[in-house]
Amino acid sequence: MILQAKQIVKSYGELPILNGVDLTIKEQEIVSIVGSSGAGKTTLLQILGTLDQPNSGELLINNIDPLALSHNELSAFRNKELGFIFQFHQLLPEFTACENVMLPGLIRGDNKKEAQQRAEMLLERLGLKDRLNHKPSELSGGEQQRAAVCRALFNNPKIIFGDEPSGNLDTKNSQELHELFFQLREEFKQTFVIVTHNKELAKMADRTLTMVDGNFIP
Repeated sequence: MILQAKQIVKSYGELPILNGVDLTIKEQEIVSIVGSSGAGKTTLLQILGTLDQPNSGELLINNIDPLALSHNELSAFRNKELGFIFQFHQLLPEFTACENVMLPGLIRGDNKKEAQQRAEMLLERLGLKDRLNHKPSELSGGEQQRAAVCRALFNNPKIIFGDEPSGNLDTKNSQELHELFFQLREEFKQTFVIVTHNKELAKMADRTLTMVDGNFIP
């Protein structure tokens, strides 16, 4: 198992959000998490992605307990082992597509020239060869999200977490993005955990888990 979560509990004040969630993810698996708004999907994804901490529970990612790491260790772990794709691409507007994709490598301390070469390779692989030096405002919504996927892939993460990755795209671009995830799984041996309201993406996944009131239903 690449990820194991046991009895994850999270509340904000008196408001319970997650009620003892258990989850295991296999390597190279694509898992979708569905459910109505407020069910706890995004909170769970943030905890699995180490962006938030549970009140209690256990989490192992690639046999490492991220909850036991110091702040600096956790930041390094997240940068190296995990990738993220959000509904709104969160590309930095002042940087080009290539510069945005390079960022995880530069944060890790990679050589700038080597980081640029890898960024260009990924962008070309995802059909953005002619957009390397364009800023986000000069890219279409689909192109922005593909650049964000390149950034998520940059450090060869063990898992990529997607929070409504196609939620801001039209039907055509959504379909292309969904198909891309499966291509990347084959090519890069990638594991994906995706929160989505998109029924088509949910159907394509290896497993679809439904969350209701802070836990998965059978």
